[in-house]
Amino acid sequence: MNNNIDISIIVSVFNEEDNLLNFILELEDYIKDYNYDVTFVNDGSYDKSLSILKKIKDTHQFINIISFSRNFGHEAAMLAGIDNAQGNYIICLDADLQHPPKKIIEMIEKAKLGFDIVTTRRISREDGGFIKKILSKIFYKFLNKISPVEFEQNASDFFLISRKIKLILQNEYRERTRFLRGFIQSVGFKKTHIEYNATKRKAGESSYSFFSLIKLSINAIIAFSKLPLYLGIYLGVIFGLFSIVIAIYSLIMKFIDNTPPGYTTLIIVISLLFSIQFFIIGIIGVYIGFLFEEQKKRPIYIIDKFYN
Repeated sequence: MNNNIDISIIVSVFNEEDNLLNFILELEDYIKDYNYDVTFVNDGSYDKSLSILKKIKDTHQFINIISFSRNFGHEAAMLAGIDNAQGNYIICLDADLQHPPKKIIEMIEKAKLGFDIVTTRRISREDGGFIKKILSKIFYKFLNKISPVEFEQNASDFFLISRKIKLILQNEYRERTRFLRGFIQSVGFKKTHIEYNATKRKAGESSYSFFSLIKLSINAIIAFSKLPLYLGIYLGVIFGLFSIVIAIYSLIMKFIDNTPPGYTTLIIVISLLFSIQFFIIGIIGVYIGFLFEEQKKRPIYIIDKFYN
């Protein structure tokens, strides 16, 4: 056994009853030569996931289970696992085997070279579809344009962090608006990445719907950029200049005694301005909503029971 490194594996679980047995068998093949523990975080599953995890714990060493009181979301589950991890290095991945456990060896080798953060970049996905690929590419390009932090293209929630980073996340990054894969890329320190191919799910369906991805994208933008709040200023300047042009045009037409009716132009301009105004108010409302959530300081997650 390699005694030079201790690793804690964090696995978020939500309705993965058909994948858990295959997952733990494959995972153990790649981590058996290390000092390790595995923590499954049951994120309010309503299938048989928790009972299967208990059976796995009875037959496997170094298995911990954290069970939430309800579903708090994938990022809350990862954070709970990180908060309770004891290893020198922590690795987060999903139980659906789309994050290949065999890549853990490569991640550990990078950690041995002194990297505090090892992210993964998904270079292909068998079940993603063309539209998801395009949307993901657009999202990261847009986020990198508006954020001071440069994010890895197609980064995933499959990553390794050192205990140093764990303590920073545990003590400093406690926002209710979370983008965890972004947090670990924004803290600095020595980091690198590896690449992987995401295969199809072995069983079950992804709990990430299109609207869940949209919500995650909004969280990421709000967590790392204030640019949307400046849209009102930018659009105000643009339409201020536009109104000056309209005014000059109207004066010229008046002096040459050819005053246009202007009804259609007036209606279009007023409608457009009100649309922009409501759009900007909506953006401000979203930011105020997130500020309200932060101010309430409600728990990110609630643990019902530990199985250690």
